[in-house]
Amino acid sequence: MNKQFAVLGLGSFGRSVALSLENMGCDVLVVDRSYEKIQEIADKVSYAIKADVTDKDALETLGARNLDGAIIAVSEHLEANIMATLLCKEMGIPLVIAKAKDKLQGTILERVGADSVVYPEIEMGSRVAKSLVTNEFTDWIELSNDYSIVEIAVPEQWRGKSLAELEIRKKYGITVVGIMNDGNVDVVFDPHAPLPKQAILILIGANRILEKFDLKKK
Repeated sequence: MNKQFAVLGLGSFGRSVALSLENMGCDVLVVDRSYEKIQEIADKVSYAIKADVTDKDALETLGARNLDGAIIAVSEHLEANIMATLLCKEMGIPLVIAKAKDKLQGTILERVGADSVVYPEIEMGSRVAKSLVTNEFTDWIELSNDYSIVEIAVPEQWRGKSLAELEIRKKYGITVVGIMNDGNVDVVFDPHAPLPKQAILILIGANRILEKFDLKKK
């Protein structure tokens, strides 16, 4: 049986999460009070319902108690996020993830029961800033305050050489965890094989090391 999730609120973040979950094979229920937003996504998810996300009776009617998780993504009002979080926890949904604009909102949402809080604006701002400063990387995803995963196109001076030959971990203190080539990601790879010219390396390392990463210094 597919996992079932509800996404409450269809701002840009909620819509992105809903479509991603659906593409991953989950059954997704989206709820928003905007008829236009519901119409736009109705044929792309399992269920799309126009309703107030703070209406307990409406959520119960939709079968919210049977969900594996809920993502609270109401963008305009903190009060609505709080009410939706409280209702989802009251109904016994095992995993409730709430969106917050800042750390103060995040603290409030955690106190009313959110199992996890995400900060899309803060995280995106951080990713953009880091990609500007550390222009070696094409993408940057923080795993925690201390570690991140980054992507880097195979540098010209690395092309045709193997990972064993390059000794990336020894020289730079970062670890290659995957190689992306032609849209496919390999996490089991031959360290002695030459790196393809068009490949992208997926690396993991400490933020303090990644922030200072510079190929020209090695």
